[in-house]
Order: sequence, then structure tokens, then C-alpha cells
Amino acid sequence: MCGFTGFLGNEDADYSGEAALHAMADAIQHRGPDSSGYWSDLSAGIGLGHRRLAIVDLSPAGAQPMVSVSGRFVVAFNGEIYNHLRLRERLEREGSLAAPWRGHSDTETLLAAIEAWGLEDALRRAIGMFALALWDRAERVLSLARDRLGEKPLYYGWQGQGRHATFLFGSELPALRQHPAFAAQISRDALALFMRHNYIGGTTSIYAGISKLAPGCLLTVSREAPVPAVRAWWSVANVVRQGSEKSFQGSPEDAVDALEALLSDAIGQQMMGDVPLGAFLSGGVDSSTVVSLMQRQSSRPVRTFSIGFHEKGYDEAVYAKAVAQHLGTEHTELYVSAEQAMAVIPKLPYIYSEPFSDSSQIPTYLVSELARRHVTVSLSGDAGDELFCGYTRYQMTSRLWGILVRIPRPLRRAAACLITAVPYRAWDRLGDILRLSRAGDKLHKGAALMACANVSELYRGLVSHWADPAAVVLGGHDPFTVLTESEGLLQGLGGVERMMALDMLSYLPDDILAKVDRAAMGVSLETRVPFLDHRVVEFAWSLPLDYKLRNGVTKWPLRQILYRHVPPALIERPKMGFGVPIGEWLRGSLRDWAESLLDASRLRQEGFFAPGPVREKWEEHLAGKKNWQYHLWDVLMFQAWLEAHG
Repeated sequence: MCGFTGFLGNEDADYSGEAALHAMADAIQHRGPDSSGYWSDLSAGIGLGHRRLAIVDLSPAGAQPMVSVSGRFVVAFNGEIYNHLRLRERLEREGSLAAPWRGHSDTETLLAAIEAWGLEDALRRAIGMFALALWDRAERVLSLARDRLGEKPLYYGWQGQGRHATFLFGSELPALRQHPAFAAQISRDALALFMRHNYIGGTTSIYAGISKLAPGCLLTVSREAPVPAVRAWWSVANVVRQGSEKSFQGSPEDAVDALEALLSDAIGQQMMGDVPLGAFLSGGVDSSTVVSLMQRQSSRPVRTFSIGFHEKGYDEAVYAKAVAQHLGTEHTELYVSAEQAMAVIPKLPYIYSEPFSDSSQIPTYLVSELARRHVTVSLSGDAGDELFCGYTRYQMTSRLWGILVRIPRPLRRAAACLITAVPYRAWDRLGDILRLSRAGDKLHKGAALMACANVSELYRGLVSHWADPAAVVLGGHDPFTVLTESEGLLQGLGGVERMMALDMLSYLPDDILAKVDRAAMGVSLETRVPFLDHRVVEFAWSLPLDYKLRNGVTKWPLRQILYRHVPPALIERPKMGFGVPIGEWLRGSLRDWAESLLDASRLRQEGFFAPGPVREKWEEHLAGKKNWQYHLWDVLMFQAWLEAHG
């Protein structure tokens, strides 16, 4: 796990030279505190910078940027190739290695694989998480690549004009900001997208002209062909389609056995490394399954970590502790006060280098900080919900669409107009009489969704924060995303499977994985996600839906695996989100901080938000009329980010 950056531009060494390269790499030192490395050929306009968090081969033989044996290729690499030893054996059998190995790093293995098989074929044979930049010295072509599911980030784009035009790239935006060509122009469309989903999804970034490389994609660019050519070398959509065409033919019990064998192999590979390793443990199905299979393969107690909160409804630590005791792990827990949690907030604009407002970013940072005191690598249970139908919203949305689709769309539109014609406060008063909480809020949001044309549109509405971002972001418009353009991409899927696929394409890489990567790398901790071994992903999508959601039980195959190691009584309980009571804090200890950022005159002066709708929600929240915590947190996280980086 590391961070890298670089540029491809003109031959003006005073503009794109060693000083710029060092500054760019220094900006992401947290991703690699152990050492730094630089390689450049300024006559070709290319520079690569690297910050290393040493995990595999701690010696100088694992340092980067690394030059291939032939001298043709130079790579800067972030991530891990879990099957690199198997790839080495294959290279040796084929006689592809031109010289003795210099060390035992996966970076060296990858370079040898690229020389033997070519970049795309090497990526297809690799099992891992990664982003990389590869310079071909013979062809003078730069290639960027990102792992299949988007575990590791990669930003890129041309900046500057004329002889100062420079192609910048790197693991995080602060690296790009250090280059003199960087313009730092905020994209209002990206801001609108952020306000809708609490993250900036797809290939968009907060800065105009800077993109994210999509998961499973490969980009090539050169000074002779400056328009980046992007193609997919692996695709979630293809996996989903192939899974439905060639579904698993065994019994549900056969599926459980096959999944356990596959997961065990994935976890065994991800336990490799030359540094201390552990796992996050919440006590839920996903993390408990990962830890169970880790402990079964470990000769010593696995290090596990969880945090707890004293606030009722936010504490899972007691469940994690019970699972840890049963499995015999070496467990560490930390109960965090509200003051400790809120102390993280000033760090968030720096941890998340573009606006991000999933409030579980706070406990994610805290548990990463706890784990880093003891280990350098931590496995997590992320992606179990998306792969095995764990979110209750899948079933809820499917049932809702099943009702709506029976009603003619014009009639639904008319009913929606009637509902919204009544102020939500009036609905609230009626709800009070009928003992229905937040009746107005629920009815108005439901009305906005009644005219949806399909289940994808309905789902987008349900997972949106600000339903009409253009009404609050001045000059901003929602860009197209997979959530608006998925009908052709995911043809033939039922409602639940379509929502799962949409989450794999959007919410998982752009929210969950971004949240964990930035929080963990903020404390120089490597995280690994066994459920995202692509073999597990492909197998999961081959399973019929009723193997995952079986007799109303979500994540059925994972539960069956887990119950072989942990009694059901330790696991079965209502699902609890990994969150913090932001709404209460905004009315209490955070009120002055929020008021400063939401000040109407400040909003008008900055010119990004229309003050009216923001102030209306803030005042209603303070008065206890409605809980606008998520909408307000979106605005506050942008405001805090702008204050830090604007």
C-alpha cells in the first residue's frame, strides 16, 4: 500500500521538474511514510513520484518507482498482488524471467509479468487491489490502470495551456494540487452530484478537468496522442450479465461449501505480508465471517479491533467482543466519547481530499487509528451487503415498485401533486393525531418518487439526499451517472438484482471503498477486502437470488458459513449502521461551528449555495421540526473542505 503521482508534459524542467515531483509526492506522505522514490526523464517530459508504506519485501529491493529487468518499463504502484508468488512460479516455468529476482516484492513480479505477457494480460492474471502508472520508455506511452472493483484511487487530467499543458495523475488530489499547472477550478456539476449522494461518483472529481479512472479500466496517453484513451479490462456489468447467463447449478448447500472454499483461499492470500496484520470486527455477519476464516488459518490469535460509543443505538462493540471471545482472537476495543469523535471533524477536509459526507467517515477513521497502533494491515468485511443482498432497502424498494407499477403513471403524477400541495407541516399535524412520526417528510419524499418510470429511477430517488441539487447549488446540474443511465447496461435483471448491481457500480467504489481507503491511509494503515477478490465477486453473481435472499433471510450463504464457526445467537440481531449522532451534535456541541459555516452572508459571498434552502433546513433542524442531519452534513462538509482548500 502506497501512494504515487507524476506528470507527463513538456520539456521545461523549470516547470515540470524534480522540484514539482518532490512536492507532489510529499503531499501524500501519509499514504507512504516509510520512504520516497523518484524517477524522471525530463527530455521525455515524464516524472514519477512514490511514497512507500512497506508491506511486502521491506528491503530496498521493493522500493519504487521500479525499473523492469530489460529497462523498458518503469512502474509506480499502489496496492497488493495477492497471488504474486503463484505468478512468479508461472513466469519461472515459462522461462519468462530474464534475470534472477532482485527481491520478493509483488511490484517486481508485476513488472516481470508485464514484460512477459503485456500489461492487460498481466492485470487479468493478477488477483489484487491496485492502481498503477506505467511508463513505456520505448514507445513513450504512459498507461494508468485501476483494479477491478475500485479499491485504490487514481485521479488524472490535463492542466495548463500551451507549452505549460501537463497531464497530471496521482493517488490523491493534494498531489496534483502541488503542480504549478494545476488550476483548482471547482466543478459545480460535481458539487451538485455530491449534494445528491454525499459523495462525488463516477469519473467526476470536484475539480474541472480532473477525472477519476473508473474501476477495471486502463488508460493510455502520450504527447503524440494527448487525448486519453480509456478502455475496460474488467467489468462489473459483464460479470453480472455472465452470472445470469451461467448461473450456479448446484444446491444451496453446495453453494455454501463452494463459497467457503473460495473465501478461505481469498482470505489466506490476503493474510500475506511482512508486517503485523489484523482485522476490523463489528460483530456483524460480514466482518465475523472474515475473522472466523482468518482465525481458522492462523497459528496464533488474530488481532481484531472495534470501537464503541456510549450513545444508545450506536454501540456494536459489545457484540464484537462476544464474537472475539468465542473465536479466541486478541481483541482490542476502544469506547469513544462524543468529544473524541467530534475532534476528528477538523481533520476530515484533509483526510478526504475532495468533499465527502458519509458521516460514518468518523468512526471509520477512529477504528483505523486504533488498529494502526498495533498493526500495519487490517482486513475488513466490506462488500458483503452488495454481493449477498444484505441491505433492507433492496427488498423495500422492490415491494414499493411492485405497488406503484400497478398504478397508471398519469394517476401517480396526479396523486403526487395532491400530496405535495398540502404543506408538510399540515401532514405532520395529521400524523401527530394518528401517531405517525415525520408524516409530512415521508409523504413528500414518497410523492416525489411516485412518478418514477422504472425501479432504477425509484432507487436513485431513495438513495438521494438533496432531491433537486440544482435548486441549492448555484449554476450546478446533475451530471449523468450509472444511476441515470443503467437501463441498457443492466438489461434483464429483476429489481433487487438491479439495485445490487447499481451499488456495485456506484455506492461501493465511490462511497464505501473511498471512505475506508482515505480514512485508513490517513493513519498509514493498509486495508484489504476479501469479499472483493474478483473470483468471489464472480461466484456471488452466479448464485440465484433465492440463494442469497432465502426465505426472507438476507446474506443466507454467508450466515451458513459463519454458523459453522460462531453460534447464531451471537450474530442474529437487527442491522445497525456504523454511524454517529450527527443530528444531535448539530443542535449541541457543533452548533456554533455549523452556524459559522452556514451563515447566510458567507454563503452569498462564496457563491456556491443558494442561502435560502440551506438556512431553511438549518432552522428547522435547530427547532426540532425535522431531522435534516444528512442534508446539512453535505453542506457542512463542502464548506469545511472549501475553507481548507479553497
